[in-house]
Amino acid sequence: MTIFQAIILSIVEGLTEFLPISSTGHLIIVQKYLFITTSEFTKTFDIVVQLSAIMAVVWLYRKILFSQVTIWKQSLIAFIPTGIIGFLLYKLIRNTLLGNPLITIYALFFGGIILLVVDKSRRLNSGQKKHSHLSLKQLFYIGFFQSISVIPGVSRSAAAIVGGLGTGISRSQAVEFSFFLAIPTMLAATGYDLLKSGLAFSDQEYSLLLIGSFFSFFSAIISVKLFIEYIQKNNFTPFAIYRIVLALVVLLTMKV
Repeated sequence: MTIFQAIILSIVEGLTEFLPISSTGHLIIVQKYLFITTSEFTKTFDIVVQLSAIMAVVWLYRKILFSQVTIWKQSLIAFIPTGIIGFLLYKLIRNTLLGNPLITIYALFFGGIILLVVDKSRRLNSGQKKHSHLSLKQLFYIGFFQSISVIPGVSRSAAAIVGGLGTGISRSQAVEFSFFLAIPTMLAATGYDLLKSGLAFSDQEYSLLLIGSFFSFFSAIISVKLFIEYIQKNNFTPFAIYRIVLALVVLLTMKV
């Protein structure tokens, strides 16, 4: 991986991490178009730049996060299903799912259809509750939905948002809670992945991780601010259509 490729990948990650379009799916697809060979380092790079994007949320919501302990408790509880499934299926995810672009394409396509259905559902879009009022059962419910995103292309953000809407919280609250839930999720994923990899990287690879982290962090800040502003007045249909179109274009143009 070159510095240029690392910058492109990290910007793509930062811009897509919190949108319901799958950042992991985009990274897999962009790597294919940039002719980057999948390796243990590229898989770790993807996870590390995802963590950097998550840190953008910590920065933007620092006042809330460091003044309201309840948010941390809720996020940790909702993370449990994903943590268990991610731990049990770690080898399958890393060695099989992440290396199969066809799985990503199908997940993007059908995920787009599901988002269209969600937007048409009056029940899922009529919630007014705040995420601070979620019960223990509802937190696990959202966490279960997020755990589906271990499949590349599903989108962690989309899964958590749909789960949130299913509990009766508003669209903007579901989006915001998906931000908070991402924190323990990616901290655990990155920490476990680095532990398993043994940190056996070269100096050049460490440099690429630092560069990627920098660009991912700042592009994520831009993305989060724009997404929050957008979702207060609009729905998910443009993202759903984008997912479907992207999946079809990639399926027709990429050798998988």
